[in-house]
This record gives sequence, structure tokens and C-alpha cells, in this order.
Amino acid sequence: MVKAIWNDTVIAESDNTIVVEGNHYFPRESVESQYFMDSKMYSVCPWKGEASYHRLEVNGRQNVDAAWFYAEPKQRALAIKDHIAFWRGVTIVE
Repeated sequence: MVKAIWNDTVIAESDNTIVVEGNHYFPRESVESQYFMDSKMYSVCPWKGEASYHRLEVNGRQNVDAAWFYAEPKQRALAIKDHIAFWRGVTIVE
């Protein structure tokens, strides 16, 4: 079971993550959605497409743009559609 932890709270947990470029992508249904808020941030990857971001809010603390996902990934990255990855201090425990 792989877990994503931030601010001493498990924010995602799954046996079915997909690892791409060293990042675990968690199925959307495995994240604790109450901690995720939409963000206006986006970035572009040449082979995955446009990434959108979420802000995390856990126990009164915020982590801006700490989760990202590809709503409409390019063909080569279709496996990570409906998956979310983390950075900015989110700990991944395998």
C-alpha cells in the first residue's frame, strides 16, 4: 500500500499507483477529496500534456499547488488519466 502524507495526515492511499518519472500517480478515487481545493495553476509537459493543480488544506494548513493531474493527457500518457501526483513536502511512503 502506497500512501501520500502531508501535515501528519494520509491524503491518498492505494495499491494501484502508477510511477512515471519517479512520481507515484494515485487513482483519483483513492484520494481524500475533502483536503483538495482547485487551483488556477497549470503547467505543460511535452509528452504528457497540460497539468492542472490542487491546493491542499489539512488541519488548518495550506500547501499551494502540491498536487497535480492531467485531465486530458496526451496519447503516450493515457495511463495516468484520472490520477493525481504530489510534491512540495508531501511524503510518499511505499
